[in-house]
Amino acid sequence: MRDFPVERVITEATTLRVESLSMGVKRIVLSRPDVRNAFDEAMISELRAALDHLAEQQQTRVLLLEGDGKVFSAGADLGYMKRLSASTVAESAEDATTLARLFYVLADFPTPIIAVIQGAAIGGGLGLCVCADYALADEGTVFATSEVLLGIVPGVISPYIIRKIGLANAAPMMLTGRRVLASEAKEIGLVQQVTLPSKRAATLQDVVLDFLAAGPEAARRTKALIKRALPLPGPELLEFTAHQIAEARCSREGRMGLEAFFAKAPPAWAARVALLRKKQVT
Repeated sequence: MRDFPVERVITEATTLRVESLSMGVKRIVLSRPDVRNAFDEAMISELRAALDHLAEQQQTRVLLLEGDGKVFSAGADLGYMKRLSASTVAESAEDATTLARLFYVLADFPTPIIAVIQGAAIGGGLGLCVCADYALADEGTVFATSEVLLGIVPGVISPYIIRKIGLANAAPMMLTGRRVLASEAKEIGLVQQVTLPSKRAATLQDVVLDFLAAGPEAARRTKALIKRALPLPGPELLEFTAHQIAEARCSREGRMGLEAFFAKAPPAWAARVALLRKKQVT
């Protein structure tokens, strides 16, 4: 953005970088473009540390969430998924709890968050999007929570999906795993604005200026009002969602679904569906 140059790089970790722009704008950039900014244990840890650090800085006024490369975030890293598929329920629950706390900290961030989405926001990437206050998406960007197609569940991101777009819109996405294009995502409130990639920087600058026009303290107080009016998930719900994903990952169906995914084949329960869809196309 022309009027918001990078003043300094706060952190340059292995999976992301944190930058300070002018006028109190901070930016977290997911930086694993070779794997489409997929989540793994390192990214989860570094993203949590970055959020904790920026939340403590009173001069932070707006937080941008972006991703390097052509894709914002494609969800879980394949190696990470394989490690989890071989874990025990207790180990998987511990990992899911860590991830649940990350999304809670993001949703609880004290200043406005703008997510800038290109290419795709899948699974955990969608979680980042729905925890933001404003999402700007490139035309043609794809959104999905495809866990059910693998025999697992959207777990810890589900409260934030429902909180963002309501049950009527969230249920079809979560129960079918279907992909939603940016145009439809805007209609259901998943994103607030759709732009052309060539106009992304200029559009983002206008959006940032809109948020900066608000009084800094008033913006923080308003975020607190929003969270009070529509509360974030409590500890009991966080624990429930973490155990749901852990048990699903370690179930026979979950392991079967992940094995099929790695083999690039439909899982047994969907083989008939794949045949019928192929027949429809031909």
